[in-house]
Amino acid sequence: MKLKHIKFAAVLAFAGFSFQAHAECTYPKAPATIPDGKTASEPEMVAAMNAFKAYNEDVAAFGKCLDEEVSAGQTMAMKTMKSKKVAAAQDELQEKAKLFNEQVRVFKSRA
Repeated sequence: MKLKHIKFAAVLAFAGFSFQAHAECTYPKAPATIPDGKTASEPEMVAAMNAFKAYNEDVAAFGKCLDEEVSAGQTMAMKTMKSKKVAAAQDELQEKAKLFNEQVRVFKSRA
């Protein structure tokens, strides 16, 4: 009987560790706003550029975090979910960066 309790405790501990590791990979948040290139000041555009650089780093860190989770021996379903999460984060980054770059071009055309 004791062996069953030990196995059960080990399974619970592993499940808790697995859940905790998953909780550490926080989905990156895109910058809240993209300045309007027609009216934004240079400091506003620079601040937005810095926010997008940080966002890009957050997306890369998110992918690495999920890679570490999957490399810890996760199932094929977990690997598939990881791929979908990373793809969604990268797609959002590209979409937001495209919008920002359009505003940068508008901003630069004012000069």
